[in-house]
Amino acid sequence: AGPKRLSTQGADDMPPPDLGSIHCNLTGPIVAGSYQTCVLTYTAGFSGIDDTGSLKIVMRYATDAGAPQFDHPQAPNYTTAVASNDAVLLLRYDIKDNVRPWGKTLYVKVVQGYLRQGDQIRITIGDASGGSPGWRMQTFREETLELRLLVDRYATYVYERVPNPPELNIVAGEPVRLVAAAPSLARPGEPIIVRWKLEDLWGNPVGEPRRLEHPGFEAAGRHTVTVRDEESGLEGESNPVVVGEGDVYGRFWADLHGQSEETIGSNTIDDYFRFGRDWAFLDACAHQGNDFQITETFWRKIQATTREFYQPGRFVTFPGWEWSGNTGLGGDRNVLYREEGGIISRSCRALVPDDEADEADSANVEDLFDRLEGSDPPSMLIAHVGGRYADLARHREGLELAVEVHSAWGTFEWMLDDAFSRGYRVAIVGNSDGHKGRPGASYPGAGRFGSYGGLTCILAERLDRESVWEAYQARRVYATTGARIWLDVVADDGVRMGEVLEAPDHRPEFRVTVHGTAPIERVEFRNGMRVLRTLRPYAAADLGNRVKVLWEGAEVRGRGRQVSWDGGLRVTGNRIRGFETVNFLNPERPCRQTGPRRLEWQSITTGATQGVILDLEKRGGSLEFRSAQKNFRLRLGDLGARGRTFRAGGLGKQVSVYRLPEAGGARSLEFTFRPAARQLHSGDNPLYVCVVQEDGHMAWSSPVYVVRS
Repeated sequence: AGPKRLSTQGADDMPPPDLGSIHCNLTGPIVAGSYQTCVLTYTAGFSGIDDTGSLKIVMRYATDAGAPQFDHPQAPNYTTAVASNDAVLLLRYDIKDNVRPWGKTLYVKVVQGYLRQGDQIRITIGDASGGSPGWRMQTFREETLELRLLVDRYATYVYERVPNPPELNIVAGEPVRLVAAAPSLARPGEPIIVRWKLEDLWGNPVGEPRRLEHPGFEAAGRHTVTVRDEESGLEGESNPVVVGEGDVYGRFWADLHGQSEETIGSNTIDDYFRFGRDWAFLDACAHQGNDFQITETFWRKIQATTREFYQPGRFVTFPGWEWSGNTGLGGDRNVLYREEGGIISRSCRALVPDDEADEADSANVEDLFDRLEGSDPPSMLIAHVGGRYADLARHREGLELAVEVHSAWGTFEWMLDDAFSRGYRVAIVGNSDGHKGRPGASYPGAGRFGSYGGLTCILAERLDRESVWEAYQARRVYATTGARIWLDVVADDGVRMGEVLEAPDHRPEFRVTVHGTAPIERVEFRNGMRVLRTLRPYAAADLGNRVKVLWEGAEVRGRGRQVSWDGGLRVTGNRIRGFETVNFLNPERPCRQTGPRRLEWQSITTGATQGVILDLEKRGGSLEFRSAQKNFRLRLGDLGARGRTFRAGGLGKQVSVYRLPEAGGARSLEFTFRPAARQLHSGDNPLYVCVVQEDGHMAWSSPVYVVRS
């Protein structure tokens, strides 16, 4: 017999390897944020798993399901694993132990023994046998929350994906609030459409979005619409509707920054735009995937989707992507095109095969500026802070048009300082940068995001691409922390926010109008980061027994900015009759009253603010504050509207304590202001206002750039 002939069968014709199978006990809809016991049973395939081989159960970065833990059987998310043949297993968890976006990893290693074909490993996430309530599920809706299983059969740390992974259907819980959105601008006697929805505890829409036909308002000025859901009994008040004649610009609301599951987010890009239009009641929206995850195929899909969803007069979309270069190469920038047909020039190809990247890369932000300047179709850049932050020492005037001051990552006024101190003329915008598939209504959930996502209000003639694009180019936009606050800033001769006013020897007068969604705490008129005047809709005589305690800030500019403020406060010589929380958006990190004089809380900030408003029995006594960042004691009787501030290092970490008027204060404020000559300097003076509401929401107008000799 001659020698055996080698098979000429191609690799693509070979049967797939027997990697085993995975089964999950959870079936059917699962309520977001609920506690469950999830049993995953892996049955080994033909090769089994060798000694020191392992499994990885990986989930997308966007999920905020509870982190498995292995040491406290009575606590949430307690996790165990056993082998059917008594092999000894080691467990660990890491939020970044696999290739992006499948980073969140439960690792199960066979440290003694091995598995043969048919042997099983049973992993119980949320093991309730020792008293744990279970595994706290993801807090946002997703039809296909995938628990992907990877196996290292040969102990080589080469992982293969086991087919048919479990997919969990995460649905909304019971409604707890009603959210209504009305047009921000209307004409006298003109009917309006008010759109509204119900939300659960975590911000997920419940049921279907609704529409209310309202007859409108005859009288000019500020109005709101109260909507009631008869079935649940929930009520909600709309944003301010300003009724008037003659404003050439409409008021439209946008979120131009977020991702879907095709990159690092969740749910599909179609779901993303549908949510923005139908559930968040946005007027304009864009998708911003990390460039190093966008293949040419997906770039074509992005453009096809924006083209499909664009409806002039109803919903404006722009195609785009996020240039995601390392901070040392320039840092994050949003890239937006006026219409489809633009290129994608990536910062790198970390997760894109070479045959899926047609255009040359932009290795640093200067390369990006060069490639996009004068592009056809026209493009614009927005500098922002995400995991990375934009280095504004590197900037291209006329191309990089805006700075994102707020997103779900936090509030970043230091970005404004970076821009203004260098003499840049930029707009101020807010977006969500959300990964949960909820543009325009991006709650932080229980993950690493610390804030509700921001919004941008656009002053445009019409709701179409040309008008909205022109408004951004003219910097005729302003940012909020997600509330639809009405803000108007007009200088002499009708000069609007974003414009340049040449005033060599003239001090212009500004007319400012604010209509809040909650009582207004203060409005600051600023030149750059310097506050020229602070206005409040109340006087010192109006201050009562309400005291606000507010903490804020971040550790650093980049990743690792999260600050723990776990702690509490105690009053002596006084009593707490009640309290309100400010920006406590994560139900897992609550604030509780533990006695007539005490509050305790769990809290983190990533640049934005959190706090409490105390309703005290009287004015006197003292307050003792303690936290992981700062401890102090002060006399309550000495507090006024400005109060006291205690610095805590880091990046703007501080605690402020000050007195407020009685509840139910004014929601509108109008004033004029003319800066003094000493408050202006030669060159550009970026003059703008910052609005602070009692509930913690804020707004920033884009500056009027007053140029002095």
